[in-house]
Amino acid sequence: MATDPLFDISGKVALVTGGTSGIGLMIARGFVRRGVKTYIASRDQARSDEFAAQLSELGECYGLAADLGDEGGPAALAATFAEREGALDILVNNAGANARGSIEEMMIDAWNMVMRVNLGAVFFLTQQLLPQIKAAASAESPARIINLGSIGGLHIPNWEAHPYGASKAAVHHLTRSLAKRFGPEHIRVNAIAPGPFHSRLTDTTSEAVKKSVATYIPAGRPGTEEDIEGLSVFLASRAGAFVNGSTIALDGGYIAAL
Repeated sequence: MATDPLFDISGKVALVTGGTSGIGLMIARGFVRRGVKTYIASRDQARSDEFAAQLSELGECYGLAADLGDEGGPAALAATFAEREGALDILVNNAGANARGSIEEMMIDAWNMVMRVNLGAVFFLTQQLLPQIKAAASAESPARIINLGSIGGLHIPNWEAHPYGASKAAVHHLTRSLAKRFGPEHIRVNAIAPGPFHSRLTDTTSEAVKKSVATYIPAGRPGTEEDIEGLSVFLASRAGAFVNGSTIALDGGYIAAL
C-alpha cells in the first residue's frame, strides 16, 4: 500500500527524550518504523544503546545519554546531537519525573528535581537545539516540537501531586508561548496530555488503575501504543502542519467527562 503523503514522515530526523521506556519508547518505535532517523536519549548510555539496537531492527535508531535533571544536561545532549546532525525535524520532549507525597512531606530537592526535568529541560533543550531545529524548518515543511504534558496538568486528581501537576500545567503554557514565538519561523509547537498509558510512572495492570479507568474513562480502557503513535505521527506530518500551540488530551474522554 502506498504511503499517504499527508502522514508521510520518512526521511526526517527526530530526537525523543526519555525514549527508552513508556510513551517515549512507543513514539520512537512509531517513528523508526516509518522511516524516521530517530535518536533516543536517556540518562544511561548503555540503556539507550540497548533500546536503539532493538529499534534498529525496524529502521534507523541511535542512542544518546544525558541527565536532563542536571543543570548542564540539556546543553550536553544538544551538543552531542549537533556533532551528528545539522538539522532536527522533530523534537519530542518526553523525559519526565515525579515526586510523590503530601504537602507536609514534600522536600525542596524533590520539588526542584521534578521542575528541572519536566519543565526546565523542555525549555532549555529546545533553546540549545534551536540552530538544528531552524535548519530543518521551512514554509513547506515546518519543524515540529512535541511536548509531553499530562492530564495531571489539566485537572486536580484525587491524590496530592503538587509538583508533577504544576510542572505539566506549566509545560502546556510554555507550549503556547513557544508556538507564538516560533510560528513565524516555521516551527510548530504542540503538547500531548496523555491519560493512563503503561509506563514507569503508571502501572495500567494494577487493580487501582484498572478501577480508575473503568470508573472515569468513557472509552473504558487505558491508552495503547497505537494511540500515542497515531497522534505523534499526525503532529509530525503534513496532516498536522496547521496545528500550533495546542494541548491535545489523549485520554479516552477523561477530561471531557469531568
